[in-house]
Formats: sequence, structure tokens, C-alpha cells
Amino acid sequence: MEARKILEQVKEGTMSVEDAEKYFRKQPFEEMGYAKLDTHREIRSGFPEVVYCSGKPDAYLCSIYQRLFEENGEVFGTRADRRQYELIKEVLPQAVYDQVSRILKIERQDKKRQGKIAVCTAGTADIPVAEEAAQTAEYFGANVERIYDVGVSGLHRLLSRIDTIQEANCVVAVAGMEGALASVLGGLVSRPVIAVPTSVGYGASMHGLSALLTMINSCANGIAVVNIDNGYGAGYIATQINRLGCRGGKEEV
Repeated sequence: MEARKILEQVKEGTMSVEDAEKYFRKQPFEEMGYAKLDTHREIRSGFPEVVYCSGKPDAYLCSIYQRLFEENGEVFGTRADRRQYELIKEVLPQAVYDQVSRILKIERQDKKRQGKIAVCTAGTADIPVAEEAAQTAEYFGANVERIYDVGVSGLHRLLSRIDTIQEANCVVAVAGMEGALASVLGGLVSRPVIAVPTSVGYGASMHGLSALLTMINSCANGIAVVNIDNGYGAGYIATQINRLGCRGGKEEV
């Protein structure tokens, strides 16, 4: 539970001072033996802890999801497979799985979103990584405009949506192959561009290394680069930038 909600409940009289005091006296993590859940992360950073699902033993994954759901009323996991989804759904029936992004989540339905982030891909094959970024940003409270398959091999496709892209507080550019999309966008917008190289491409793309090097060596200004296929990291940073652009809450919907 967020610290602000606890204070509001104390103010409204729906929570006692004693119960609130117990919450704030808790250690900033929950010891589970095989994991230490960072239950105070949202208080410190504004973002709750997220679960990286791949490779986790079944029993550990189930327990972590249950505890985070009990703590926050929602939970977000990345790089899950369908078998893990079926496993979590047995204990948390409200869990939702997206096959494309591999995100496994339970999300509050009353969430308000603000601002705008544009998530762009060079090609259709880049969409799984882009969806990880887009759905991360949406989970953390941003409006997302998806603009897919606008790579440099057909620049007119990108230019047809440039007005929408330029309105966003932040732009995420997801591209494999040679990774040129980020440089093009960096020269067209006044907002920060988060570049995400993907492992899409033929042999000399070296599983995304070529795109990564292109993005790091871009001559365009205002570009930051995350790791290969790291849609989650891009969505997180884009949300931080979007929040700065929305200070005052005037753009909430």
C-alpha cells in the first residue's frame, strides 16, 4: 500500500494511528528466504517492485506473486511463459497474460493515466519488445500511443505520424537490423528518445549488437540507449520522463 493512501485513511478515520504506525515500522523488505521483497520501493522511487519471471522455480514465483498482490493490490511480471501464467492463474484467477509481450500481471481497474509516450517500432518483428515497453508504461500510469512498422526503409510511413510523435513527452524507438530509427527520430522531435535495440536481424546483426552500436554512436542529440531487447527498462525510463512532463496533474484522464 502507498504511504499516501495510508495517511489519507488516517485522516479520513478509516485507519487507526496504531495500524498506520505498524505499517511504517515494518522493515523495508520482506524476508522470504529465497527472496527479499522490496515492499518500500514505491515509497522511495515511485514504482513498485516488478517480477522477472523467467527462470524462477514455480513455488517461488507463486509465493512472490501472492505476497506482492497482497501488499499492493496488483502485480506486474515480465518474461513469463504460458505455463507460468497457468500456474499463477490457479492461485490468482484475476491474472492476465499477454502472449506477445510475455507480461503477466494483475492490474487495478481504477488506475488513472496521464501524459503521452510514443512507442515506435522499425518493423513488425520488433513489436514484442515494443509491447513490453508500452505495457510497462501503461501499468505505471502513462498514456501510450503505439506507432508500429515505421522504419527507415519506408520513411514516408514515419512522416505520416510525425505530428502525433512530436506531441509526446517521450519517444521510445524500438529497432533491430541496423537500428537507424532512433537517429531519425532524434532529429525530428524535441523530446528525449529512448532507443531500444532488438535482436531482430540477419547474421551480421549479431543478435542486436549492430543496432546497439548504431544507437550508441548516433549523431542525433537527446538519445539514451537501453540494453538489447530491454523493453521494460525503456518503458520505465519513459514513464519517469512522462511524469516530469505532467507535473501538476493537469493531463490526467
